[in-house]
Amino acid sequence: MRLGFALPQFGAAAHRPEEAARFAREAEGMGAASLWAGDRLLAPVHPSVGYGGSDALPPQFRSALDPFVLLTAAAGATERALLGTSVLNAPWYPPALLARSLTAIDRISGGRLLPGLGTGWSPEEYRAAGVPMGERGRRLDECLDALEELWSDGPAEYRGELWEVPESHVDLKPVQRPRPPIYLGAFAPAALRRVARRADGWLPVAVLPGRADPVEAVAGPLAAIREEAARQGRDPSAVGAVLRINAAPSVSVSEIAEAALAAEQEAGVEHAFVDLMYLTEDTDRMLELADRLLEKTGAR
Repeated sequence: MRLGFALPQFGAAAHRPEEAARFAREAEGMGAASLWAGDRLLAPVHPSVGYGGSDALPPQFRSALDPFVLLTAAAGATERALLGTSVLNAPWYPPALLARSLTAIDRISGGRLLPGLGTGWSPEEYRAAGVPMGERGRRLDECLDALEELWSDGPAEYRGELWEVPESHVDLKPVQRPRPPIYLGAFAPAALRRVARRADGWLPVAVLPGRADPVEAVAGPLAAIREEAARQGRDPSAVGAVLRINAAPSVSVSEIAEAALAAEQEAGVEHAFVDLMYLTEDTDRMLELADRLLEKTGAR
């Protein structure tokens, strides 16, 4: 089992940004395989869509550090851990700007970036970003096409219905060639098919308590993704997965470790990361929990 952790990014942690680099450095020293950032823009007072099956939003979402800045700080504080996003809401970003930011992080980190992209779920965030939410699937597809072009050799050019990159010299490329592996967050059938067609991996989520059963949360959809990948002429074993575990305050370290190990044993997912922000917003306590989880899962 490879085990990572979400970086301190939301809620009280956002008001102590200097703690993020310390968490990254110390978690890596304990044996963390990866460090992750999310992408929240704002928390509407009256959300039209709630989070995690409720009508409300977690209060932690009211304060959020920028994921690109956060990963840059983590890159400078670490040497080995993968740096992932779960997930960047790709339709918010013109592909040329997204490629520039991701390329810089991959180079600063020496080729450790694992960009996870998705489409988000908040209509209010889309309105604030100035992007029509109804176009999110098409914008993600065009973004993926444009990133391939921007990271290819030679002058880059892309002309889609929604995004455009004039023929340009973009000589700075990621360390990872031909590009960093792109994972996609997906739940709906069409989104899972997109993973099968064109992603390097999938970013499933298990919520504790609730969808703790790895067969329900991961194994079935992952098998379907790989079957579709084979139908598309791809090697199904090349489609990876990193499981995100969100744990409520009532969940114990042992229960989290058991869920991660069950995902490995029953669903074949060998890499997971835990978001600790619902358990504590104190950095020292986060590090203590991370240390115990690494020990219980045998991940170091």
